[in-house]
This record gives sequence, C-alpha cells and structure tokens, in this order.
Amino acid sequence: MRCPFCSAEMTKVVDSRPSDDNKSIRRRRQCEDCGKRFTTYEKIETFPLMIIKKDNTREAYDRSKIEAGVMLACHKRPVSREQIDTLIDEVETAIFDMPVKEVKSSMIGELVMDKLKDLEEVAYVRFASVYREFTDVNTFAEELTKLLKKKKEK
Repeated sequence: MRCPFCSAEMTKVVDSRPSDDNKSIRRRRQCEDCGKRFTTYEKIETFPLMIIKKDNTREAYDRSKIEAGVMLACHKRPVSREQIDTLIDEVETAIFDMPVKEVKSSMIGELVMDKLKDLEEVAYVRFASVYREFTDVNTFAEELTKLLKKKKEK
C-alpha cells in the first residue's frame, strides 16, 4: 500500500478490524518513511457492478466519482470526512445489495441526494443543482421550496 502523503511504498498495518457493517475490513496503516497514519478498507468484490449512464453507455462502478461529487457539495460546510465516508458507505451498501449487476446512475444520484438531504441541506441543494442540471433560477427556487415545505412538515 502506497502512502497517500509521501508516496512511499513501505507501510505497516497498525490496527485491523471489521467495519461496522461487517462487510469489509478496516485497516489503520502507518507509513514507515514519514510516520503519518491513514485508513484503508478492504472489501470483497463478488462481481463488477456496471453503471448505466444517462447516454446508455456502461462503465465499471467507481467510488471516487461519488466521493468527488459529495466532497464538492460539502465544500466549506460543517460536514466531517467521517460523515462523508459514512454516507458513501451507505450508498455503496444499498447499490451492492441490489439483486442486479447493472445500476442506473440516476438511481445512485437519488440515493446520494436522499442521504445529503438528511446530512446537510446546503450540500444537498448544491449536489441537486449539478445532478438535476438546474438551468435557471426558477428551477433552483422550486427545489428550495420543496425542501422548505418538507422541513415545515417535520
């Protein structure tokens, strides 16, 4: 495992245990060159999950794409890295538990939005504005109105 800080190849496992969902192994590692610690997860991949994009092309599932979108939506918001990882883990669990080998990207986007809505409203609106391709201020205002209406109902 290469160190994400200094790119050294010599790291050692400091701690290893099952994750909360018992579907992966969480390993705490330490770089032998710079001494910094980082966490890795090992998961069993039973079959490659394929994602059906909007234009009907297919590509292999890539966690980093969800992560990039969520990180961008949560930029400068009071959301910790741990909360983001948990959100992505929950989305992954939901899609990998589906009895299909191909999942539409729209389904993944909706799952992410549902999780973000509960986590941080501004991040949710940011993600929704890109995901749903808001074309004007009215579309943006409609989404905010829906969010405020649901909030009043609670």
